[in-house]
Amino acid sequence: MIKKNLLFLLPFVLLVFGRNNLEAQGSFSSYEQAKLHPLTYNRPAPDFFEGALLGNGAMGVVVTTRPDAVVFYFGHNNVWDIRIAENNKEKIGTFNEVFNKVKALPDTLKLLTDDPWYAEYSRMTAENYGKPYPRPFPCGSVLLGFDRRNAEMIGHRLDISNGLCEVYLLTKNQKKIKLQVFTDMTNDQLWFRLVDSQGNPCENIFDRIRVISDPSTPKEFPKTQLEENLGKGKIAFRQTLPYTEPDKYDAVNGHPKDKAFRLTALVNCILEKKSRINWDGNQQEMASMEAGIVKKKGFVGCISLREGLNTEVEKDLPVIATPRSEELLVSLGKGEQIWKEYWSKSGIKLADQFLERMWYQNLYFLNCATKDGATTPGLFANWSYNNIGTAWHGDYHMNYNTQQPFWATFSSNHLEKNLPYVNLIEKLVPVSKSWAKNYYELPGAYFPHSAYPVDMTINAYPVPTWGWEIAETPWAVQGLWWHYLYSGDVEFLKNRAFEPMKLAVEFLVAYMKRPEASGTQWKDDKFHIFPTVPPELYGLRPGFKYNYDCNVDLSLTKFLFKAYLETTKVLKIEKSEKVLLDNVKLILSRFPDYPTAVSKNHGKVLVSVPEEHDQVVYNVPNSLFTVFPGEDHGLHSDPETMQLLKSTFLNQQNEGGNDLVFINLQAARIGMLDLERFKRQVNYSLLPNGTTSDRVMQVHGRYSDTTPYGFMDKMGIWFENFGLPVVVNECLMQSYNGTIRLFPNWPKAKDAEFQNLRAVGAFLVSASLKNGKTEQIKIFSEVGNPLKIILPWSGGATIKSAAGTKRVSENQVTISTQKGETVLINQE
Repeated sequence: MIKKNLLFLLPFVLLVFGRNNLEAQGSFSSYEQAKLHPLTYNRPAPDFFEGALLGNGAMGVVVTTRPDAVVFYFGHNNVWDIRIAENNKEKIGTFNEVFNKVKALPDTLKLLTDDPWYAEYSRMTAENYGKPYPRPFPCGSVLLGFDRRNAEMIGHRLDISNGLCEVYLLTKNQKKIKLQVFTDMTNDQLWFRLVDSQGNPCENIFDRIRVISDPSTPKEFPKTQLEENLGKGKIAFRQTLPYTEPDKYDAVNGHPKDKAFRLTALVNCILEKKSRINWDGNQQEMASMEAGIVKKKGFVGCISLREGLNTEVEKDLPVIATPRSEELLVSLGKGEQIWKEYWSKSGIKLADQFLERMWYQNLYFLNCATKDGATTPGLFANWSYNNIGTAWHGDYHMNYNTQQPFWATFSSNHLEKNLPYVNLIEKLVPVSKSWAKNYYELPGAYFPHSAYPVDMTINAYPVPTWGWEIAETPWAVQGLWWHYLYSGDVEFLKNRAFEPMKLAVEFLVAYMKRPEASGTQWKDDKFHIFPTVPPELYGLRPGFKYNYDCNVDLSLTKFLFKAYLETTKVLKIEKSEKVLLDNVKLILSRFPDYPTAVSKNHGKVLVSVPEEHDQVVYNVPNSLFTVFPGEDHGLHSDPETMQLLKSTFLNQQNEGGNDLVFINLQAARIGMLDLERFKRQVNYSLLPNGTTSDRVMQVHGRYSDTTPYGFMDKMGIWFENFGLPVVVNECLMQSYNGTIRLFPNWPKAKDAEFQNLRAVGAFLVSASLKNGKTEQIKIFSEVGNPLKIILPWSGGATIKSAAGTKRVSENQVTISTQKGETVLINQE
């Protein structure tokens, strides 16, 4: 039932909340909190972006509702058009060859592409990326149709606490019935059943079923295999996904690495072919993959998706038992337990219901979109149809897009959700090592600007304009170090994080020690990062103006170098790493300063690159990279630096499209996030399905007055914005430098409580703010690290730990902890 206390209403979509006011403090069930925030649509939702999003971390389903049907759209993180073009390998050359040619071009050019050679080189190196593949491949759809004379579509409700979607219908007798739909959380299956308002089986109103292969299926693909067994209530199709490009593919014998998938719809009713009089007045028989449903009380169905190597997906339609209500209920029950376990990891309870709802709904989407063992999601996760989800190949963009959704996994205490990112980096290591060796002729690994979950042997986008972004290498491995910092898992650091981190360090050291990057020509003793390109700005410029010592390069490289130094201490390998360690220490001792400019209104401010003016409109928030993700600056900084950060924040201009999570996270890290303004930006970006799009905010950058500000809305479901919970987390608790700060960007006038937010050092922190005062703090120590915390009270505190009870008067304390103990901190 829709509650009365709605905080806002999108056109035709009701986002339902729970309480207006925060109830009495104390422990709470995050599962029950999640249940307070369903997504409810009060009319038919025929559009892909209106439908309810379901998923088990591998398979994704969009449930749409038409006035005459329910349509399920299927996608899967593992199912891709795996063809890849890697032409022109011999023409790409080496970095030094291209660098010397670019260096020789006159710096009087307005653009490098004004030079014929560079224009042709850019075209040639972009040619492979211009192909329509690789890309996520939609897995088809299933339609359940009904006669509008017998029923009316009312809307749907998605319970995010357990992933149960209920589609509401009204029969011709004015009886309320509902189609319950959910994904099995361990198998790639979608279950559904038709029940009355009390949950009991009812008369079936659906009279036809149709299985539809995706309309974007390339004509050159092997023919789709259509399969029917009407007597068993079964319709399916099987699609082979070729491994090689059309001109190289053996259509007769295929390729050993071909993949395939089968979508099978199965109902507990007999199916039959029917005919109807069409618009032309002619008799029309149902075609393949469509059948009438012989109606039956207690309508139950199961749609399964099978994917893998072509040799592993059965060629013939396998025997599958008729779906039964008992099996459906078992699957629903198991899924409920999985969801309860997921929600038990952490929780928040806020007086601000908008932010609370945003937090729970985006963590729901995150769980639907990714899990360990499935392919790491690309830009648009596991929901796709036709060309939805294929922009930029739906690939991995390593200059924030890929990393951003995983930022939420650390403080939200969902480290298991960061493992897909770790898996991705490990898979990219071979091609990154190869590119460093063969293109840059340097040791280590250079992580590419764009990548795919298919067999790659070269950089997918070697165009110097963006392919020379050095920051993507330290950025790629940053999430591995964070995983260790927040978990304290030394075995993870040793066995999974260290190698990719070291490879990135080796490359960066060698790159910065090249003769072109230091020496008398620089008129200083620094080791510079040159050439490079700031994210989404300038590209490669004539004379390399704006192509050295970018804020992002410096901050992330420094981050990684410090992480490497700390890793050698933790793993006790300083002796064996001495040569590389000495080089890292040398570079850090002669490291360039962050670029700055002078603003007329704000004085000295950080900018993205040396020589830049203060009025640049950024696409990604470049000027505060030192705050995040660089983590060199923040609330721990000295007063002079804090003033620099505040001035920079007030001065910066960002055009939107890439900053919904990013810029607001940076603001929270320096205590300057205006929560009401943040909420308005989120609201502006909201789509009917509860997800947020990447929306334009202003002109004078790459966007113009004629740019449709929502042009990215229907490209796909933006996986990156599922990182939104991290913004709330950082308002409630910060620990990025190893010291815990409570409610650093939260208004004291608004009550708030959180449970088990994860802090650096492997601590699970719980605290509450009520009537402007912080109440008891509870911290669980997973591995026994020293606990550093800034107390929220001026008069001291009482600390209860395994060592006993003591009273402290200082504001910042360090507490020795034991593995598995809980520390309690009170004002009294």
